[in-house]
Amino acid sequence: MHIPDGYLGPQTYAVLDVAIIPIWTVAAVKVKKTLKAKQVPLMALGAAFSFVIMMFNVPIAGGSTGHAVGATLIAILLGPWAACLSVSIALVTQALLFGDGGITAIGANCFNMAVIMPFVGYYIYRLVAGKAPGLGRRIAAAGVGSWVGMVAAATAAGIEFGIQPLIAHTASGQPLYAPYPLAVAIPAMMISHALVFGPLEAAITMGVVAVLGRQDSALLEMKPASKPMTWLWAGLGAAILLTPIGLLASGTAWGEWSAEQLKATLGFVPAGMEKLGGIWTAAMPDYAPTFIKNPYVGYVVAAVVGCAIIGGVAWGLGKLLSHGSDDGTAAPHTG
Repeated sequence: MHIPDGYLGPQTYAVLDVAIIPIWTVAAVKVKKTLKAKQVPLMALGAAFSFVIMMFNVPIAGGSTGHAVGATLIAILLGPWAACLSVSIALVTQALLFGDGGITAIGANCFNMAVIMPFVGYYIYRLVAGKAPGLGRRIAAAGVGSWVGMVAAATAAGIEFGIQPLIAHTASGQPLYAPYPLAVAIPAMMISHALVFGPLEAAITMGVVAVLGRQDSALLEMKPASKPMTWLWAGLGAAILLTPIGLLASGTAWGEWSAEQLKATLGFVPAGMEKLGGIWTAAMPDYAPTFIKNPYVGYVVAAVVGCAIIGGVAWGLGKLLSHGSDDGTAAPHTG
């Protein structure tokens, strides 16, 4: 779902790049009112977790791949505004350092995965869970919410892809950016995410909510952890070590093809895409540090570096925004 450079024209990416700034500003104001100092480590952990699980690429029929995001899970634990900031930090770092998602498309990717996904997922979760649910109902609600959130985000990405041939084309009608129309792009994004990646997101969210509900139910009340979170950090460490599993999926996600793949399929590379495609050179493209020859070791190193940066930035932002009350009482949630 990471839209690369060149797939969206300026009429789309510039609008979303500008639109995401006030959203981040409002998110910071909201989080400043609700985040307690004791919740800062959870915000850092959530941002790093989102980054790591996005490294586990999953193949589907047809040669495409996808991944979970974890946005609804973070929203359940910290609220949708904190999830917006946490996932945004992961997405911006992915684009800048690893070339996963375009520089020009940062606004679009954050709008889809850090705004639509956590907000839709969270409010569906709240609707299904009700006011005084048992853990079983919360687990089911987490599954429904995360699935709907994932499909909604994928649909938004499909719309952004699909409108490109309508708004940006040559005099002869040849598309300048993403080449497939709405009738192709929306079903392609929706179906794969509804049938595979949405259920994957739901399974992860349900599993974590089930474990948290039994180990430290305070976290499901948006309260600071009542126990040391050592076991959660250990879980993140284990996930980092397992990230090379993501390399077993060799296909390319729908809408993230290289220029060579598009030329082989379409017979041409859209002119705008060719112009913007090489606009940014990441330090570790495709999570492959150039100084490490073994791809599996390099993938783990990239995961460690990414988690350190993303967790550190989220931690620093959380410390800056959190208020000083560490009494462990529930922070008022303003939605």
